[in-house]
Amino acid sequence: MTHVITEHPYFGVFVLFALTAVAFPATLMLARIVSRKLAKLDTEKLKLTIYECGPEVTKQPNTISAQFYLIALLFILFDVEIIFMFPWAIDFKLLGWFGFAEMILFIVLLAIGFVYAWKKGALEWHSIK
Repeated sequence: MTHVITEHPYFGVFVLFALTAVAFPATLMLARIVSRKLAKLDTEKLKLTIYECGPEVTKQPNTISAQFYLIALLFILFDVEIIFMFPWAIDFKLLGWFGFAEMILFIVLLAIGFVYAWKKGALEWHSIK
């Protein structure tokens, strides 16, 4: 029975998935434990002290506009979707009209998402006042 299971074409994928499902949380947990042991928690005084010369350090709010995250997210989303077009372009002749119709549908869906983001104002830069 085990010989039949290991002969399955997707057995290697399953093994990699199982190893990843175990290794990823273990790595996260190990990184969390190590970072908590190595981190110095009393550095706030050091950051507020004057270094050699110059004006006294003032504490500023460390906030970043959500607009940065939205633009980055949209960039990654559309960039990754555009990357899906390269394999299609390489096998264009092999896929024929069916592949062409699928890619047209994919581009239409991309355009719909782009127009939706544009209409919602996600691509406009708002200045902070």
